Amino acid sequence: MTQETLATNPVANLSALVRCASVTPAEGGALGALEAMLVPLGFSVERVTFSDDDTADVENLYARLGSAEPHLMFAGHTDVVPPGDVAAWSKPPFEAAIVDDMMIGRGTVDMKGGIAAFVAACASYIAENGPPKGSISFLITGDEEGPSINGTEKLLKHADAKGEVWQGAIVGEPTNPEAMGDMIKIGRRGSLSGIITVHGVQGHVAYPHLADNPIRAIVAFCNALLETPFDEGTDTFPATNLEITSIDVGNPSVNVIPSKATAAFNVRFNDRWDAESLQMDIHNRLDQAAERLRSGTERLPVDFDITWKERPSPSFLTLDETLIAAMQQAVESVTGRTPKLSTTGGTSDARFIKDYCPVVEFGLVGQTMHMVDERVALSDLRTLTQIYRQFLDRWFA
Repeated sequence: MTQETLATNPVANLSALVRCASVTPAEGGALGALEAMLVPLGFSVERVTFSDDDTADVENLYARLGSAEPHLMFAGHTDVVPPGDVAAWSKPPFEAAIVDDMMIGRGTVDMKGGIAAFVAACASYIAENGPPKGSISFLITGDEEGPSINGTEKLLKHADAKGEVWQGAIVGEPTNPEAMGDMIKIGRRGSLSGIITVHGVQGHVAYPHLADNPIRAIVAFCNALLETPFDEGTDTFPATNLEITSIDVGNPSVNVIPSKATAAFNVRFNDRWDAESLQMDIHNRLDQAAERLRSGTERLPVDFDITWKERPSPSFLTLDETLIAAMQQAVESVTGRTPKLSTTGGTSDARFIKDYCPVVEFGLVGQTMHMVDERVALSDLRTLTQIYRQFLDRWFA
């Protein structure tokens, strides 16, 4: 099989990528496999490694074809989450086995499938039309499933410093809840995390008057964060939602009142908020809860600290009608379905890209991502390739 044939075949592309055990932050050969697909198509490829304190070095890839505008970026990641218990898989997670028209393997959906399909779409476009009247670039990281410190954010800054300018971007994350054509992501909610610590006084459970039990207070503080909705959502975003993710006292004994209790939480917020205003609202809720505890008859600890996790993610919304319409029309043309324009779900690397150009997200069905036997229907992979190809036709028309 020639390299040109390989590049136009999304199943072959995906097989080559899945067989690379690129568990974050390891490159695992995946970027090398992608480079081997892109170079024969005319792309210039740069692989760059970024470093930072207390995090692993991460290798990334930036490839470009063409020098004119409009310049389209395809962004994604080749790193994958660990497979977990390999014995629980029906097929080895890095074998790319095909069973009943399904490819089984870690990363098939999240998100090597998106990369494989976009390479195939580009190869098909070039084979029929020659190089585009514009430019296409691949911005691919090995740090999306990790801390996202040495990946997309630094690669964008690196490319920007070299003069790269983009008019639009597609992130190939899995976006469809149930079937191809369900959903295009045109934005994302923000994310903010924190830890509340309540300080009490340790003591014997038989002599509670000599202790201050912080568990009673941490429950009150958690209720203060959960009882009243932050908002009712907007026309483009769902309601802001806070979830308590952990309550811990570090106490192995049943007859000791602990000295402190902690509660961790995460908030997914819409565009009514930014990190600063949300932090202020949360602190006010906790202050009011502390005042209620002070005015009560029970002797409860009310001293608390709150620690904010670094790097909160802002919410964003893409308003570029040209980019959105091109993707929407491509999806409708191939699937016959009108995709929902959504801002739901978790964060993605689109939160970094939106500072450089308009960005939308569209990829495979995400039902099996991060699961044992993660898998993709080959028909979906081919459908995604057709959608990306239709998008390229419209974008460069």
